[in-house]
Amino acid sequence: MKKFDKERLLLAVAGPVIALAVAFVLSAIVLLASGKSPFEPFALMFEQLGFSDIQVLIINQASMYYIAALAVAIGFRMNLFNIGVDGQYQLGAMMAAVVGAHVNLPAALQVPLLLLTAVLTGAFWSGIAGVLKVTRGVSEVVATIMLNAIATSLIAYMWLPNVFGVKAGNNNTTGEMSESGWIPGISLGDAGEIYGLVLLAVLLGIGYWIVLNRTRFGFDLRASGASTTAAAASGVDPKRMVLTAMLISGGIAGLAGLPILLGDSHTYDLNFPTGIGFLGIGIALLGRNSPVGIAFAALLWAWLDKASPELDFHGYDKEIAVIMQGLIVLSVVVSYEAVREWGLRRQQRRVGAELAAGHVLGAQNTKEVAGR
Repeated sequence: MKKFDKERLLLAVAGPVIALAVAFVLSAIVLLASGKSPFEPFALMFEQLGFSDIQVLIINQASMYYIAALAVAIGFRMNLFNIGVDGQYQLGAMMAAVVGAHVNLPAALQVPLLLLTAVLTGAFWSGIAGVLKVTRGVSEVVATIMLNAIATSLIAYMWLPNVFGVKAGNNNTTGEMSESGWIPGISLGDAGEIYGLVLLAVLLGIGYWIVLNRTRFGFDLRASGASTTAAAASGVDPKRMVLTAMLISGGIAGLAGLPILLGDSHTYDLNFPTGIGFLGIGIALLGRNSPVGIAFAALLWAWLDKASPELDFHGYDKEIAVIMQGLIVLSVVVSYEAVREWGLRRQQRRVGAELAAGHVLGAQNTKEVAGR
């Protein structure tokens, strides 16, 4: 491996490692300040990794986190901050549930219909922010935040009994979906069942890497994110790339809720998980927008979620996991900036040394020529 490649690898790994180390240390300080052991909670959560049912829960949860984080990462690659992933994923799941409850086709048609419904819904919702940005210069941050609020209200409206809602006791639901739209999982006996759409998350990660690193579109996307003026000079339309990136980001976000919708709940109700889109931001940051890095970050987040309930049985607050997640996000921002500055200084020193070596060599050549 070349020296330059080793330095790039070191810089890529240093940020997440420092962020996690700082988050663990700060979490330990919080525990000490509350008069608790700074080590036992982590030991208890690590013990949970040995239980097969917890492993299944982690994988299932990580699949949704991973898809949401990929949606965020696409925006990041274009230098866009799509905060609206949460609204896009909830609307995508809601519309897929509505279609699944009112349409009953053969499984070969029903499942693609539900996937397409979720993708188009998420893309439409993110496309609103994209259109506002390219036509009126509205910040995608502001637009997507407002669209999240509108999505919440729209879902509440669709839950009305005279719209698409079906009352189940005190719970609002969209009614049970047709069985042809259910996706069977991988049964592990008493440990539970891994969602069938975990495979979708894997395929999306592979597709994300191929598109960004092996296609002209991916190059244009990354170039536009790095410098819109340079991309425009090379013939790329920045506005078109912004709109395209937002549409793709929203389309993938629309799929984030489908692993649990089609694999477990089979309806969209008040118990459907929320906040996944916001967690995707921290996961994408920790994974440095890399499909492999995001996978590890999603598994870490899912582990903190699913292992932390055990703390309640040992006198600890399970909210320590939430504190750690927040500290990880803060640590990521600080550590990545520190690593970036360190990398720039190393690059400057290397360039300076090369220039100095070239100057010395040039002086030696001049002396040799003069001596002749």
